[in-house]
Amino acid sequence: MRLQQVLSYVRKAVDDYHMIEAGDKIAVGISGGKDSLTLLYALHGLKRFYPNPFDIHAVTVDLGFQNLALDKIKALCGALNVEYTIVKTDIAQIIFEERREENPCSLCAKMRKGALNQAIQAVGCNKVAYAHHKDDVVETMLMSLIFEGRFHTFSPVTYLDRTGLTVIRPLIYMREADVIGFVHKYNVPVVKSPCPADGHTKREYVKQLLRQLSRENPGVRERMFTAIQSGNLKGWEIENGSKESK
Repeated sequence: MRLQQVLSYVRKAVDDYHMIEAGDKIAVGISGGKDSLTLLYALHGLKRFYPNPFDIHAVTVDLGFQNLALDKIKALCGALNVEYTIVKTDIAQIIFEERREENPCSLCAKMRKGALNQAIQAVGCNKVAYAHHKDDVVETMLMSLIFEGRFHTFSPVTYLDRTGLTVIRPLIYMREADVIGFVHKYNVPVVKSPCPADGHTKREYVKQLLRQLSRENPGVRERMFTAIQSGNLKGWEIENGSKESK
């Protein structure tokens, strides 16, 4: 997928859900994975022509794994002329060595978001962009149905009362396959996750389930996404526009 196509998806999402206002300083959460790096490229590209001027600042929460290599990310941010902050933490040691959590993902996510939000506020950002794409939206809905018994997923825009920050998700119209295609085409310097729980989570189970459903029922992902947009979920209403996604 070409950068211009990525920008088209992102521009539509930003416009449909009013994600960016003039003067925003947006932190881009960078894990080093394909999704967050695609988001970095997208917002950097959008910044050049979007009518509401905004700035971006890349932020990585270093969980403390010894084999997390961020040199390529630093180089990329330097090439794009994007400010980059690395937040050092001991989260990995706390979760895997001290507490020895059997189900580490929930606590890790909570601690990681806390460290990220603190760093974001310290550099003067008022918004943070997460790299959730269309597949993440649908997978989260399925997880909610299967494990919680409710029809729910995260919103395109979320205001965090405790911090005063606003979370935006500009990749919600991109499929994971689109992200993979972009990363391969532009040789994006993806950093493999060193987390021992990677690939062994409830989300991975649902991801595999959705792949099977898609093989047996072509188009099921798009229908599920349409159901989310038309299902009266808070934050998913589109003002003065169509609910059709690209």
